[in-house]
Amino acid sequence: MRKLMKLIGPILALALIAAACSDDSSTDTSAPETTSPAATEAPTTEAVAAMDIVDTAVAAGDFTTLVAAIQAAGLVDTLKGEGPFTVFAPTDAAFAALPEGTVEALLEDIPALTDILLYHVVAGRVPAADVVGLTTATTVQGSDVAVTVNGATVMVNDATVTVTDIESSNGIIHVIDAVLIPGADEAMEDEEPAEEAAMDIVDTAVAAGDFTTLVAAIQAAGLVDTLKGEGPFTVFAPTDAAFAALPEGTVEALLEDIPALTDILLYHVVAGAVPAADVVGLSSATTVQGSDVTITVEGDSVMLNDATVTATDIETSNGIIHVIDAVLIP
Repeated sequence: MRKLMKLIGPILALALIAAACSDDSSTDTSAPETTSPAATEAPTTEAVAAMDIVDTAVAAGDFTTLVAAIQAAGLVDTLKGEGPFTVFAPTDAAFAALPEGTVEALLEDIPALTDILLYHVVAGRVPAADVVGLTTATTVQGSDVAVTVNGATVMVNDATVTVTDIESSNGIIHVIDAVLIPGADEAMEDEEPAEEAAMDIVDTAVAAGDFTTLVAAIQAAGLVDTLKGEGPFTVFAPTDAAFAALPEGTVEALLEDIPALTDILLYHVVAGAVPAADVVGLSSATTVQGSDVTITVEGDSVMLNDATVTATDIETSNGIIHVIDAVLIP
């Protein structure tokens, strides 16, 4: 049954999209385009304006299995309807990755197929700029999908979003690389929880091996005990390469000016544990140093001032580390 569900999900999603697109609906072009590398190529804007979700999926050419599933489930008219809908559309490759025989089994179990397809559809028009601000989204099937942002990667459950904001006359399509299966999250909740992180922020940075300059600066500024304290803290940690990119002599000068060094280091720390899913919903964050850092989300990139977040949600016993590629200057 699970195999069938996995295979039918993409098909149902495509069928829903096709049904919702038949009615006329104003196309929202305000959402920024955030396209990750993918083989799928969206139709031109003019063409999209005239096509609903189903026709857009057909024209793309990379959703034949999804479209077939939508047709088999009788969801074409739904996804050609007024909507608007947001469809997380699995590619043909995503369906092909399901266990052998899953798609065929789903095509013989229409209720299960429909359930999976509707699990790929969210009511309303949700552009990528809004998706990254969510932690969950309720599907037309009735269950929620989990949304997580890890650096430049956006995940819906265990599927990665590869292309975003494909506009249609009755909604938006975001392309994903795996078929979503209802109930997968519940199964994960039944698993034994992972052990709590044993290392604090400082020890985690030392163990990572890519923050030797940052650790040396923390030691020089006398902040080791602070960052080993109860917290929690969120640290935006510049790599060794980020420090190396500073003008020659900058690090040496800071090591001789402890007040200035401390000021800079505390400008990289925010009180409380702030995971990536929450960071992308902010426009700024107040640091322990007292000044704010500016947060911007541009497509797949999350920026703090002029630094790009390259890795997120490194858990420690007293907080979270997000990795950045430049040193922040108050």
